[in-house]
Amino acid sequence: MAIKVLELHHHGIRIGPSEPDIKKALSFYHDVLGLDPDPGRPHIPTIDGYWMDVGGTAQIHLMGVDGQSKFAEGPGKDPSHPHVALAVPDIQEAKQELERLGTSFWVTRGVVGPESQQIFMHDPFGNMIELHQIGTCRCITKSRKPVASMG
Repeated sequence: MAIKVLELHHHGIRIGPSEPDIKKALSFYHDVLGLDPDPGRPHIPTIDGYWMDVGGTAQIHLMGVDGQSKFAEGPGKDPSHPHVALAVPDIQEAKQELERLGTSFWVTRGVVGPESQQIFMHDPFGNMIELHQIGTCRCITKSRKPVASMG
């Protein structure tokens, strides 16, 4: 049995960590591609950037990082590296199925909040894949909780 993938949620892209790099990326994705940033992107320590909405059903995560992020689980196991994120119906069942299949993976918890749990793995060609529980991503605009106003 294979893992059941329900949705494509985001594609993670690494950009430079400096303020000019981050502004340049925002300008390109907003001014050239017409994508708007998700105003509710949580603060992720050491990973500045934007989550750009794509058609209300997915996002492009622009991650301003240089070198290895503080969330890395070791060499080649850094969630700030380019990756594609997919939603699964049950993250625990997905872990069990990967174990059954003998697929190497690692789990990252707390990158976007303590309740979040992501499974990361590489495909046979070195591309990084993220799996996370359906309903835990801000990628689907219509199911987002409102952003708390400041002040």
